[in-house]
Amino acid sequence: QVQLVESGGGLVQAGGSLRLSCAASGSTFSSYAMGWFRQAPGKERDFVAAISRSGGNTDYADSLKGRFTVSRDNAKNTVYLQMNSLKPEDTAVYYCAATRTIGTIATISRGYNYWGQGTQVTVSS
Repeated sequence: QVQLVESGGGLVQAGGSLRLSCAASGSTFSSYAMGWFRQAPGKERDFVAAISRSGGNTDYADSLKGRFTVSRDNAKNTVYLQMNSLKPEDTAVYYCAATRTIGTIATISRGYNYWGQGTQVTVSS
């Protein structure tokens, strides 16, 4: 079992940057691969980024590659999502998720077992 708490969301202007954090507790953080997803009102929950247990491998949604960067600090039990050049279409609730599955990094919600409560990101034009 692992508990996840996101933070760092808020209101930003288009072109700005935001750094989201996801703090984990309750289990060994380094045992989990981590993912970020987002969900806009009336839309499905979409994959954003993922990072392997050691941080050696990452994956991103094609449309976000180059603007978003996922990283982790296992000593601090925290995963980060650096969001640059933000656009209004990035507005959504952002969730972090964890999985102990070994293998290919999951890019769908079904691939993750544990979820945080989400943090709102709003980008104004």
